[in-house]
Parts: sequence; C-alpha cells; structure tokens
Amino acid sequence: MRHAILGALLLIASCHSRRGRDEAGRVDTTDVARMFPLHPDSTDSLLRTPRVISDAAVIVFWLHAADTIGDDDRADAFDQLRYYTTQVAPVLEANDISLLATRAETVYVVQPGKQRRTILLAGLDYPFGYVLVEPGGPERILTGVYPDDDLLDELRAYFDLSDDSVTTVPRATI
Repeated sequence: MRHAILGALLLIASCHSRRGRDEAGRVDTTDVARMFPLHPDSTDSLLRTPRVISDAAVIVFWLHAADTIGDDDRADAFDQLRYYTTQVAPVLEANDISLLATRAETVYVVQPGKQRRTILLAGLDYPFGYVLVEPGGPERILTGVYPDDDLLDELRAYFDLSDDSVTTVPRATI
C-alpha cells in the first residue's frame, strides 16, 4: 500500500512539474526579444528551445557556432545586429509582426492541417541573422548583419508592407 501511495505521489509531482515547464516554453517572448537577451554567451534554456511559429514573425537568431568568430568581430556583429533590430522593431510592432529571439538551430512553422515545416539554421553562411516567416508561404533567411535600411527593405518586400508602415498618431489642428 505504501508503495502505491508513493508511486502515485511521484506521478502527480512529475506531471505537475512538466506542466509548468510546458507553459514556460509557450510563453510569448516578444518582451524577451525586445530586451534582446541573445548574449553571445547566453545559456537561457528558453532561447535554446526550438521555436514553433504560427503567425507572421521575424526571428533573430544567434547560434553557438558564432563562438568560432574572433572576439572583437563577434562583439561588433552582435552589437550591430542588436542595434539594427531595435531600429526596425517599431515597424514590426505597427504591423502586428512578432519579433522573437532564438539560439536554437531549428525553427518549426505551423502549416495548414497542424503539420509543421522545419527550418534548419545550422550550416548557413553566418551563424546569426534573421528568419522572416509568414505561415503558408516560404520563409526568407537573412544571414549576417543587415543595416536598418536594407533590413527594412527586406521586411517591406517579404511582408508586403507599405513605405509608410509606421503608424503615427495624427495631430489635432484647429
């Protein structure tokens, strides 16, 4: 009897901890991406978990393979990637496009019928960059650093955004 009770308690405890872990993996990390925690030495398990994308999104990736780049070049590339990403973030927000961050080498895109398409980021020209995703269409992978003007051009072309895609509040005139 004691063994049955102990087994039941262990089963309940393991289910409870798994539920919390699953919920943590589903948390929308737009705020995390805005803070841009892709430190070159980041070990955040949430960022290493493969992304499952079901809506339009821009995924900023910085893979562990970037460790092979020299320290100065790696720091410069990381700072530029972060800077240019923050420059285009208002356009993404104005158009309801999620900005997500990852260090995982795999991204999954939800297809019609709940199937998933796999996007592999390992083995690209550069171990950092952007993935532009709109479910139902092909993804666009931009490797390396793109200056904000070039990145904005890529976003406009891929997501079919207007040139004036940043919404502003009209001023009241008398």
